[in-house]
Amino acid sequence: MSGLIARLRELRAEGRLESDWHEIPALLAEEEGLVTGEIDPARAGRLLAAVDPAAVLARDPRARAVTVAVTGRSTVGELIDPLTAELARHGLLLNPLLGDHGAWLADLGSPAGAFAGTEPDLVVCVLDAEAAFGALPTPWRVADVEQAAAELLRRIERLTEERTTGGLLVLNTLPLPAWYPRQLVDFHARARLGAVWREFNARLLRLGEHRADVVVIDLDPLLAEGGPVCDPRLACYAEARLSAPLLAAYAREVAAVARVLTGRLRKALVLDLDQTLWDGVLSEDGPEGIAAAGTLRGAAFGRLQRGVAQLASQGVLLAVSSKNDEQPVLEVLREHPDLLLRAEDFAAVQANWRPKDANLREIAEQLGLGLDALVFLDDNPAERAQVRHGAPGVATVPIDEEPALHLDALLRDGWFATLRLTEEDRERPARYRAERLRRESAEQLSTHREFLYDLACWVEIGPPRGHELARLAQLTQRTNQFNLTGARLPQAELAAHAAGPDGDLLLVARSGDRFGNHGLVGALLGRRAEGVLHLENVWLSCRVLARGIEEALLATLLGRARAEGRSAVHARYLPTPKNHRAAGFYPSLGFNPTAQAGPGVGYRHDLRSVPEIPGHLQLRTPTPEAAR
Repeated sequence: MSGLIARLRELRAEGRLESDWHEIPALLAEEEGLVTGEIDPARAGRLLAAVDPAAVLARDPRARAVTVAVTGRSTVGELIDPLTAELARHGLLLNPLLGDHGAWLADLGSPAGAFAGTEPDLVVCVLDAEAAFGALPTPWRVADVEQAAAELLRRIERLTEERTTGGLLVLNTLPLPAWYPRQLVDFHARARLGAVWREFNARLLRLGEHRADVVVIDLDPLLAEGGPVCDPRLACYAEARLSAPLLAAYAREVAAVARVLTGRLRKALVLDLDQTLWDGVLSEDGPEGIAAAGTLRGAAFGRLQRGVAQLASQGVLLAVSSKNDEQPVLEVLREHPDLLLRAEDFAAVQANWRPKDANLREIAEQLGLGLDALVFLDDNPAERAQVRHGAPGVATVPIDEEPALHLDALLRDGWFATLRLTEEDRERPARYRAERLRRESAEQLSTHREFLYDLACWVEIGPPRGHELARLAQLTQRTNQFNLTGARLPQAELAAHAAGPDGDLLLVARSGDRFGNHGLVGALLGRRAEGVLHLENVWLSCRVLARGIEEALLATLLGRARAEGRSAVHARYLPTPKNHRAAGFYPSLGFNPTAQAGPGVGYRHDLRSVPEIPGHLQLRTPTPEAAR
């Protein structure tokens, strides 16, 4: 029995799962066997199922629960236990809603369905091949399968349009069990069946391309890692048509989606060098003794570098934490012929002999990120343990001495997954390189005010453009430090506000300076009612904090409210574990505290004196396409 399972059993027996919940995510993170698959997450999930989310939330308002509705064509309850453990690894409590057996259409599409009156964050609809094959005659032909698959796809498409439940809908491709093609004695017919089935799954995968409220998870890559589609005995006797290992892998994917929805996003990958990024130890073997190509082991390290470069091309920031002298490291990164990744690819390099937890804290500060935005890859288990204890919040990836498996270990948890990649994501590394230039410029000036004027900052404030909605949703979901209520909004809801009634007011801020364009960095959502304006929330990217963008955004809102003849603007600050920096924002702009029902602190601005946009900012007029 693993130490993790024994500890969870002890906590459950003593009735301390709720009271000690704050320790459980760290406990799960320390058990690397849970990450590598050596420990079945369902075992931990069954023990954690005894946790009452409401009891934990009552004890600790900082805790976060995710309501996940699960339905499907066959037996899908086996998804709950691994999903409970996967979410708990990331500090999330599962509040599960289980649909009626086999009633997925009614659960999602009927006002009287199992989820009626609920407000799930995620709706997971687990489908399998029987959803199509169950409608076939006996005997059947490939043409029958094609017709049944087309009808099933039409039903799914209608469901995405007409479903009665809210929340992000998660679907999956349907694996084809071997016993179906093997019932055909004609190899050409088998090939035709395979083509029909792949075409169906391809069309299913494309459902999420133009719908912000749908995510489709491809089960084929999960099956390729091993494990059968199902156990024929359980499929026959219990209608469990997806195997436990496949459901456990599915649960990990769903947990990654939940992390995105709750703002638990990782933005930077911190790499060790010796025996991680290259083969060899630089301080002992010298530059000529390390390799990332040209040898069997070196090629494995080159494979990792190619995968890391692929992540970086999609906006993942790279950094180094290595126990080496700095100058030899920089020379190798600049000049070694084996390396695909170069010095300019890294936003921060910490090469020294300090403890690595201190290095990671320094990297986080340098990049303007929290520790919980970092992922750490290091082959040394002692270093990983030190980071877990000295830099809590950093995700550590367990790897061993086999370099061919390093990339797979890094990618297993989908640490850098996002619902939809934007061009601003791709440009993030370039922006951080520009930020380095800004820091160097600031070091040469005596005051912060001089620095702001030297930057030549500009800001443009107006409604969002249609193509910006994905980025806007991402901003609300990723912003923690300057998120006045902690609210995170999906793209579909933001689109409704943008195109909604005159009572809605959705403004975004775009900014830049002489070093480059920041893009869309801030937003606010307001609601007009009874002669006043209610400010629902304000979001601002941490990379432009203290540049005056937030003041310009609010000054624009307050000026507009007064021009409309509003008597006041009401707002609310709701403390979260990370937004304490914004606690004084409303008072700094002339808002006064008011009594209000509900949590948080209420504020009111009487609009008698509206603040001006900071003088160091150039206010640009939005282009016509941004106007309503």
